[in-house]
Amino acid sequence: MLNAKRVDKIASTVLYGIAGFVVIVLAALLGFILYRGIPHLSWHFLTSPAKAFEAGGGIGIQLFNSFYLLLITMIISFPIALGSGIYLNEYASKKSRVIGFVRTAIEILSSLPSVVVGLFGFLLFVVQFNFGFSLLSGAVALTFFNLPLLTRSVEESLRQIPNLQREAGSALGLSRWETVGHVILPAALPSIVTGVVLSAGRVFGEAAALIYTAGQSAPALDFTDWNPFNVSSPLNLMRPAETLAVHIWKINSEGIMPDAAAVSAGASAVLILAVLLFNVLARYLSKVLYQRLTSSK
Repeated sequence: MLNAKRVDKIASTVLYGIAGFVVIVLAALLGFILYRGIPHLSWHFLTSPAKAFEAGGGIGIQLFNSFYLLLITMIISFPIALGSGIYLNEYASKKSRVIGFVRTAIEILSSLPSVVVGLFGFLLFVVQFNFGFSLLSGAVALTFFNLPLLTRSVEESLRQIPNLQREAGSALGLSRWETVGHVILPAALPSIVTGVVLSAGRVFGEAAALIYTAGQSAPALDFTDWNPFNVSSPLNLMRPAETLAVHIWKINSEGIMPDAAAVSAGASAVLILAVLLFNVLARYLSKVLYQRLTSSK
């Protein structure tokens, strides 16, 4: 019979080994992508438009589309997720069957494959609502994709705040809404910001849902035209918008670009660096907000 200390040591060694293996695999994958892609990065590559049948194209329009689509998606999804998270944690009855059904629906939606969300967006927004392949169709589809995760993130952030702070607000004569707005939300803000930034990284790298909604083409844009109603304007929500992730999938599946391997490697490196930046930014913002709100160092 093994004693408790030896069992604990064996279990700890196994767990450390598994964690180390995961880290090695992840580091090898990221290192391989960056090693192949970084040599192809340049200012010309990041700003010039793509070319279909010629070498020397870039990812400028696709990169802009990715950030613009992310911005529109977060503008739509964050207020809804914030309101839903506040209601579910602060106002909803814990024993209500309706609320239980809503929580189950959120869990189901968060586990849906992105391609299913894309097909749903294609049938509803592209075809039924006649939005066509556009930024708006892609943003609304990504809202359905991102909303469950973002709602749970906000709800969990609020749940971590001790009930003592809610009781203190009531003792001071504050209403429930005043307590939430002036006490609970500021305390939960660092965790909420972390969840928002991490969900933004998830949206930024999404491809399957956008193939059927935002489209697989990136028309030439006139960056001097900021009228959102003009066809060539970058701000036009009804234009097709091939994103960076969709562009990587497209050039690898079609194989008609002479330097497809180089463009794919460079675009993949940019995508990985952007997602890593989102994660680093989440940790930094969370730390800064926590220090400012708690006056700690």
